Amino acid sequence: RYFLVGSNPAETKYRVLKIDRTEPKDLVVIDDKHVYTQQEVRELLGRLDLGNRTKMGQKGSSGLSRAVSAFGIVGFVRFLEGYYIVLITKRRKMADIGGHAIYKIEDTNMIYIPNDSVRVSHPDEARYLRIFQNVDLSSNFYFSYSYDLSHSLQYNLTVLRMPLEILKTETSQTRQESFDIFEDEGLSTQGGSGVFGICSKPYKKYVWNAKLLEAVKSAVHRDWLLYIIHGFCGQSKLLIYGRPIYVTLIARRSSKFAGTRFLKRGANCEGDVANEVETEQILYDASVMSFSAGSYSSYVQVRGSVPLYWSQDISTMMPKPPITLDQGDPYAHVAALHFDQMLQRFGSPIIILNLVKEREKRKHERILSEELVAAVTYLNQFLPPEHAIIYIPWDMAKYTKSKLCNVLDRLNVIAESVVKKTGFFVNRPDSYCSILRPDEKWNELGGCVVSTGRLQTGVLRTNCVDCLDRTNTAQFMVGKCALAYQLYSLGLIDKPNLQFDTDAVRLFEELYEDHGDTLSLQYGGSQLVHRVKTYRKIAPWTQHSKDIMQTLSRYYSNAFSDADRQDSINLFLGVFKPTEGKPHLWELPTDFYLHHKNTLSLSQTRQSYTYWWTTGVLKHLPLPFDEVTCAENRRKLTVKKFHKYEEEIDIHNEFFRPYELSSFDETFCLAMTNSTRDFMPKNVGIDPSPFTVRKPDETGKSVLGNKNNREETVLQRKTAASAPPPPSEEAVSSSSEDDSGTDKEDEGAVSQRSTPVKVTDTGDNTKITENVVQATKDVYGVNLSDIPSEDDLAIYARFVQLGQSQHKQDKGSQQFCSKCPLDKVINLIPISSFSQDNIYEVQPPRADRKSIEIFHAHIQAGRGNMQPLGRDDFLMYREYIRNRYM
Repeated sequence: RYFLVGSNPAETKYRVLKIDRTEPKDLVVIDDKHVYTQQEVRELLGRLDLGNRTKMGQKGSSGLSRAVSAFGIVGFVRFLEGYYIVLITKRRKMADIGGHAIYKIEDTNMIYIPNDSVRVSHPDEARYLRIFQNVDLSSNFYFSYSYDLSHSLQYNLTVLRMPLEILKTETSQTRQESFDIFEDEGLSTQGGSGVFGICSKPYKKYVWNAKLLEAVKSAVHRDWLLYIIHGFCGQSKLLIYGRPIYVTLIARRSSKFAGTRFLKRGANCEGDVANEVETEQILYDASVMSFSAGSYSSYVQVRGSVPLYWSQDISTMMPKPPITLDQGDPYAHVAALHFDQMLQRFGSPIIILNLVKEREKRKHERILSEELVAAVTYLNQFLPPEHAIIYIPWDMAKYTKSKLCNVLDRLNVIAESVVKKTGFFVNRPDSYCSILRPDEKWNELGGCVVSTGRLQTGVLRTNCVDCLDRTNTAQFMVGKCALAYQLYSLGLIDKPNLQFDTDAVRLFEELYEDHGDTLSLQYGGSQLVHRVKTYRKIAPWTQHSKDIMQTLSRYYSNAFSDADRQDSINLFLGVFKPTEGKPHLWELPTDFYLHHKNTLSLSQTRQSYTYWWTTGVLKHLPLPFDEVTCAENRRKLTVKKFHKYEEEIDIHNEFFRPYELSSFDETFCLAMTNSTRDFMPKNVGIDPSPFTVRKPDETGKSVLGNKNNREETVLQRKTAASAPPPPSEEAVSSSSEDDSGTDKEDEGAVSQRSTPVKVTDTGDNTKITENVVQATKDVYGVNLSDIPSEDDLAIYARFVQLGQSQHKQDKGSQQFCSKCPLDKVINLIPISSFSQDNIYEVQPPRADRKSIEIFHAHIQAGRGNMQPLGRDDFLMYREYIRNRYM
């Protein structure tokens, strides 16, 4: 059998999974429901090793050997033979939200579970394996151990604010059903020192490995389940006079009705649309990390195909195949299901920005507009007027061709009206200065104002035909407008306006272009053809030849490789399950029946043509039903009580890793794109504000896009499949199977969660290359001293080793002792009279008289003033001499 050993980051707690290898086609996974200490795991694996040797006492033939080291389990999959386990073997840190790390999968490993002795071979197994591996998991798949990536920041922080009374009742109910036998041991004696933790169920639509984890979901502890998303994740640092503001962009691609450009158009019978992506921009002040004390803001928008039954026939080999409506839908049944999902997740108003062409010589894109208008008009009849779906048609292509109109100015007007209607999320109340000097635009802002800040209600849904080029530019303009409001709400700018050609907007534009390129590669097979610069009409002449190449690349991909990619996606997501005696995946003429379930069986319940929304949704509008505190939503939450000093909830240990030797070269915060280093003019003396408009010739990175500069700076953040693996990870050693990893060389092993697969992580990030980073003299005006000598480094490494050993001791008895004086060490007293300002006065702990005397004596000795020796000192010295020399 296989043994899977998982640990928490500090390697003080372990869990063990046993996987049976004697079953040829079934999966038998046993979780022994016990949390081990390091010593217990070592003993357990020692006993297993001893018990499995061929001859007792024979050292050479080990009974237990390490098969692979990993960072997490993607899932278990079976085709026609036995099960495989898919493990993450390499990862790279891509972003950090409030101390919670988000990783990109860099490499995976598939291991066949059954033994060779019981293996029943099948001739088509290898082909299915090849198709499954065609989904490149190292290309834009992301996970986090401690942050729920499938939900928005607003949902995650709203759940955290649930009333304490509800949590207490929930905990008492779930205590009896607790998964772990020893999980709640010792908490009952602690009285009021417990902290409540909430774990929400992931939003299945954006989880890509839900089917792969289905086989073990009910059999193992929830900490083993690692949910991954597909899309894009990028983070940049905006330095405002030294204050670090992290701008993060997360795109979640829907796993429902997923596929490639011409093969997936419109919607399926359940209201899921093709190329549906939820984009969230998160802004926070990185100088204060915690979710409860820090300042966080986010804004969400969505893109997706027009929600109708439509398709394009690619067998004609035309660059723009004709659009056909496949099915009449007079009661807008599919659109109703789609908008019902959106009302539940985002609330109202839902705003549709439709960018398809309105005037054409031959009716092509206009077919979609006419049908969408009819569907929205029909559905709005039954909604209350204040919650009606807002429809904005705008022919972006026509405006682009016109020499009189500025496309981005018009988009800016639309963006302002959209952001005013939906509002945005911020987790702190309006600052006192904005109450004293209110901005007129700020007072017109929509959304929902609550005591703890603001909530975004409703969402903008943008579409063109492909939802790629035009959509990305429109989303960038709306994001730029929202970014200005977000910066204003955090008190960083005095008016909610941002100008083009400032460092802040250029940094944001580059993030959005990376985001657009990545999503375009996933769905269309090429990067963006038209960028923001194209619509600003400042793109260099070389850009036109690049556009032609991208168009050809997109056409080639759609014609020749999309069908294979579609088969891989269908197999990976479990849409198609290989079955003995039924047609194989490559024998199916179409996958239409796989994605439209109503073609195989009739639904028992039929949706009303007039009351087309889910019961209970209208009652809570404009708030989204998913975020309301009600019995149905509480069932999606798991509540657990922790001790307040437990490592699992200690964000300081999680982020700073004091028990681990770390290097500046591998620190993620230094490697990420930085507005001062990558965008600010290099000549010192110019206004360092990232909100100052720069001329094209004085920017840190030319607006016309100097190729070398651009490639160098984007190097660290490009997330395309070709991104180089971080050098620091190649030598990583870790343990997940068949070993505890508690040997000497693995003493620094960590992972980022309470109990995932254990690993040694010496640094997750690409080392900063010399040609990217400028000399410190250029940026800061001072030169740092040379690298520490080898002797100094050796001393430091020994110091870290000592701290590490100390950290690994089982501190259960000390940590949870009721007399623990930690509560009294630091008292925070607010300085400001205004409760919104989080400025505190810190009182240092008091030293007793004897300690002060010793300290004074130490200082005097340093100055050469030695104190006379007393009788005790002589006795101690005499004892020392006797022991040393006699």
